[in-house]
Amino acid sequence: MISQNAVEVQDIQNSPAVSMGPHLILSGQTRLLTTLSVYSMRGDSRERIRILYMNATALRIWKEMGRQATPVDARHRPPNTASLSFGVPFSE
Repeated sequence: MISQNAVEVQDIQNSPAVSMGPHLILSGQTRLLTTLSVYSMRGDSRERIRILYMNATALRIWKEMGRQATPVDARHRPPNTASLSFGVPFSE
């Protein structure tokens, strides 16, 4: 789990749904599209305005892209209230 603050959310490139696909295409990693799972949920403050639940592959790509990753916690699965925002649904 990573959190994004109000300033980070204002930069559209900090949205995995906008920036991850083009990055994977440009870097020749399109095969990873079927392994990424990113869920998002509204946060509870300006410092945590959006919470992103990323599987290990998505988090690795996010960091590879040079994006901020402020860790909040770790969970095996996103909560039921989180929405799939990029990739494929989480599965075992």
